[in-house]
Amino acid sequence: MIAKVGVAAIGVIILIPLLIAAGVSGAISAVFGGGGSQPSQSALADIPPDYLALYRPAAGVCPGLDWSILAAIGKIETDHGRSTLPGVSSGANAFGAGGPMQFLQGSFDSVVARHPLPAGGASPPSRYTPHDAIYAAAYYLCDNGAGRGDLHSAIFAYNHAEWYVRDVLDQAKKYCETASNASVACPTFQSTLQSSGEHFSSRALVAVRFACAQLGKPYVWGGNGDPGFDCSGLPKAAYAAAGIDLPRTAQTQYDAGPRLPASASPLPGDLLFFGTPNDIHHVGISLGGKLIVNAPIFGQPVQVEDYRSFGDYAGASRPAGVVAG
Repeated sequence: MIAKVGVAAIGVIILIPLLIAAGVSGAISAVFGGGGSQPSQSALADIPPDYLALYRPAAGVCPGLDWSILAAIGKIETDHGRSTLPGVSSGANAFGAGGPMQFLQGSFDSVVARHPLPAGGASPPSRYTPHDAIYAAAYYLCDNGAGRGDLHSAIFAYNHAEWYVRDVLDQAKKYCETASNASVACPTFQSTLQSSGEHFSSRALVAVRFACAQLGKPYVWGGNGDPGFDCSGLPKAAYAAAGIDLPRTAQTQYDAGPRLPASASPLPGDLLFFGTPNDIHHVGISLGGKLIVNAPIFGQPVQVEDYRSFGDYAGASRPAGVVAG
């Protein structure tokens, strides 16, 4: 809740001096500065894909602000908009805060007056619209310290409590993770990539990690998430988490490309298709080598399999695009 601590909370707050040594502030910024960290497995499992697809670009409006800080605030305030408490989807709570990022109306209006929000939200902007609330939160944090590398001051301005700053930073640490080629595969299959010298895009990494976080979820016809997925719903949701909008069906995903030459070896994040070019009936996400993570069929959960056993491999595409070596 921006710049306001509830009266009921005051009794449980342990006051800590506001003055923080420059070295501590610098250390915080060293961990979370810049928007380029990758989502951890727990982040991909917890953050709705549509929210993750907003947190990451929104952080980009402020040098020094990592998306994980925005996501941590969204988690603590309203569980990424999933809370059913008053003031999340409409109205306001007892302190006047509303929307997924719990803005006071005056604070939201002030931010929007200073910073026109990017297209994609409500007209006029609304604190209840995730797009508008998340971008406004990024600008608010930037104005209050994140833009000059002082995340402590920025978070403290959002809610004037030291416990809140600590909770946000702790949650952000759980959400962000430095990416490496070895860490992209599902935990059981990490050795596949540890021996690989290939490089692949950060967006492909996000998609694979999202898909791996869904292991064990049921096959649901037409499923795009909770409670489960169908074969094409899994890559659509996975790439949505990486900021890429895929078509909905396996056939249209195949048609969208860009398709790889038949001689190319699939990289993690590539989509592997099965059937014939005009009748694609299945798609999965490559983990590199012979393995894919996919939602196979009714009665079988999201799992990792050897795609060569399917028998009718039709080719691959690379939604994340050409990658640097």
